[in-house]
Amino acid sequence: MDVHEAGTIGPAAEDAPIDVAQGTRGPLPPRRPEPSTSALALTFARGALNYWTSVFPRVFVHVARWRRRAKRIPDPVLRRLATEALAKRGNMEGAAAFAAFSPWRRRGAAVRAASAFQCAYNLLDLLGEQPSADPVGDGRRLHEGLVYAVSIPPAQGGDSIPRLDWYELHPQRRDGGFLDGVLDECRAAFARLPSGETVGPWARAAAERIVAFQSLNLSEAQGDHRGLEQWAMRATPEGTDLQWWETAAGAGSSLAVHALIAAAAEPGLPAEEARALSEAYFPWIGCLHSLLDNLIDKREDEAAGHRSLLAYYGPQQAARRLRALTERASSAAMALPHPVRHRVMLTAMIANYLSTPEARGAELREARELVMATAGPLIGLAIAVFEVRRFSG
Repeated sequence: MDVHEAGTIGPAAEDAPIDVAQGTRGPLPPRRPEPSTSALALTFARGALNYWTSVFPRVFVHVARWRRRAKRIPDPVLRRLATEALAKRGNMEGAAAFAAFSPWRRRGAAVRAASAFQCAYNLLDLLGEQPSADPVGDGRRLHEGLVYAVSIPPAQGGDSIPRLDWYELHPQRRDGGFLDGVLDECRAAFARLPSGETVGPWARAAAERIVAFQSLNLSEAQGDHRGLEQWAMRATPEGTDLQWWETAAGAGSSLAVHALIAAAAEPGLPAEEARALSEAYFPWIGCLHSLLDNLIDKREDEAAGHRSLLAYYGPQQAARRLRALTERASSAAMALPHPVRHRVMLTAMIANYLSTPEARGAELREARELVMATAGPLIGLAIAVFEVRRFSG
């Protein structure tokens, strides 16, 4: 796959612009009335109950199993990286949380697919940061495994996407089959979902955007962002004036894949619903997700020599822009089928970041306050829940 074409694979996103007051253009999409606080709270409570009783226990088992496999990886560097990837259990739990609203009978497969996809993404992200003679080519080949992970095997009527040598351009390669095992686990679980074929093209398009972002998002030691800028400018949906780094942020988010995996658990999912999900999560919800991640990782990224996309905003601009993107992401969620469900998931994602100790620092206070003021009436409760979770470990 040519990484520079990754943003054009699959149906093109339609115009879904953001707050005109913040300098964006285009007609706002149809939006339902704001849900009541009680409707949001009841949906949040139902999702939390489902999560703790039937999602979290499954993720716990999967991560424990992958940790046992990781300990048997022959290469010490790859063994260490796999262990570090699995230490990021929080984002695997967050990926699987989308399945909290999936039908009970298919919830297990959705949890397995989402958590395996995120496990692979965690590892591939770390692998792509390692020194390489060809960081762009190495990053592209490594992350192409994510496209394979959300493809339906040809034996089940799916696309003929072959398994490649993901380590072809990487200095280390002896992982004892660990990466292949996780990717195959995601693929097998995804293929069992009743609407996997319906969401498949959109899930693969989202994975292909991740391939482009991850291969071109070079660290200071690896190069610059010129390739990423050129790709993102081409991938920016027409009719919006998103900055290129905002499009890139949306491309790097895995939330679209997880939302589509959860939707695939619904029998007879209409193709239009899969399309709507894809266009809501890229670029809007995914953009906010990645930029909030950049926000709380600012000091860590600087210490590691990783470029933060937030650095492209001028002084005092990032906080206001995050507020505008929060409003646009909320609008996108409310325009979807099952709007309250997606609004709750969006609120939970925002709360996950704003509840961190990093977000409470003086440097991030303005951004935190502006996003909270825009995120809706449930944000205070959601932040409190995540703070309790962190305190309890």
